[in-house]
Amino acid sequence: MAIDVQTENSIAIVTLNAPESLNALTIPDLLALRNQLRSLQDDDAVRCIVLTGAGDRSFCTGANLKNTLPTSESFGRTGFLGVEAEVSHGGYTRLIDLNGLELWKPIIAAINGYCLGGGLELAMQCDLRIGASTASFALPEVRVASVPAAGGVQQLLRAIPAAHAMKLALTGDRIDADLALRIGLISDVVEPEKLMSAVMSTAQRIAGNGPLAVQAVKRLALETSHLCPRDYTAQANLMWGVLRDSQDRIEGRRAFAEKRVPLFHGR
Repeated sequence: MAIDVQTENSIAIVTLNAPESLNALTIPDLLALRNQLRSLQDDDAVRCIVLTGAGDRSFCTGANLKNTLPTSESFGRTGFLGVEAEVSHGGYTRLIDLNGLELWKPIIAAINGYCLGGGLELAMQCDLRIGASTASFALPEVRVASVPAAGGVQQLLRAIPAAHAMKLALTGDRIDADLALRIGLISDVVEPEKLMSAVMSTAQRIAGNGPLAVQAVKRLALETSHLCPRDYTAQANLMWGVLRDSQDRIEGRRAFAEKRVPLFHGR
């Protein structure tokens, strides 16, 4: 698979490009995806990232089972290795977990078909999920006597009500886009031919905001939501202080007073 990246204005579109395997991920694919996302985080020209799959059948169907066979070594040994070291012994599940990459730029999943297993785990790590009406979603691991290894159960419990999350995790059932919308797994459903235009419209609105403020909001959401009110309010006030004297915040206040569109530079 190629991990294709193109940039339109300040929006990077990352495409999982293996439609012949429904965009299933091999170990080299996962390594390339991680490298691309980390590079985009450090690219000042990029303010928002869109993640999607090539073709109209699939966003991502998780790991490519034909190319991610179990290692011959015990997990008791390889499980204590670093992520990259474990890869050399055939380990791949931790590669789907993007948390260690510290990606603070917003990521929108444009879900254009099957979003299954590790593919759903990837999508749930995105900040917004917009689905085509033909999209479908599942964590089917229990059907092959396994579990979602990249936090899929926990992500579901944070994304949707527990009753729906547990039903999906325990049955492995697949749901359609309309149900995914009703339970809050995705924010919008659009017709397939309008998916990318709808996603890009949202991405452009995000990219037009103060880039440091947008990243700060994401960081607060990910790092402090588990805290008690006193502590998460303190962290929010601290982040406000970090941004208080930034050029962008001053520009935003001036633009508001002058009734014009602000021009932000991420400084």
